[in-house]
Amino acid sequence: MAASEKDPLALFHQWMAEAEKSEVNDPNAMALATADGEGRPAVRMVLLKEADARGFVFYTNLESRKGEDLAANARAALCLHWKSLRRQVRIEGRVQPVTPEEADAYFASRARGSQIGAWASRQSRPLQGRFELERRIGEFAAKFGLGKVPRPPHWSGFRVVPDRIEFWADRPFRLHDRTLFIATPEGWRTEQLFP
Repeated sequence: MAASEKDPLALFHQWMAEAEKSEVNDPNAMALATADGEGRPAVRMVLLKEADARGFVFYTNLESRKGEDLAANARAALCLHWKSLRRQVRIEGRVQPVTPEEADAYFASRARGSQIGAWASRQSRPLQGRFELERRIGEFAAKFGLGKVPRPPHWSGFRVVPDRIEFWADRPFRLHDRTLFIATPEGWRTEQLFP
């Protein structure tokens, strides 16, 4: 049995490497589904920034709708779809914050304009007009001048710790291959699913 048949992370990295060669834009783009404290679902696209044995990481404004949803209900689902490969990976699990050190390191790697944008954007809140955003960008650009832009206290990351990972590959006549990995105390258990 190949290592990737036992280890969903190895298979994920194999598929991601192939997607990086074939996808035109953002092979790390993924749909993030959350639900608020009342169970109201929401989905949006985010970028996967890290995937390792600890989980799948993305960053955001903690005061955004997704941040508020995850504060109320710390479970999420992810879906990466690679049209060029006719494949997708679905991930479900509990969510935990990244460490402040991880968030600081990633924030420092971002372009300066993105760093200032993280301070200026009141993500998911009503905007009176584009000028309001541009004014806030100007204020924070002036505040930080040419110096280092620190990570805002309302900006960090989340790690989805998977308990289920499903790999889907297109096959003729809609007889797709679906392999589900389920986390157990002993390790990953696999199941083949009907298409």
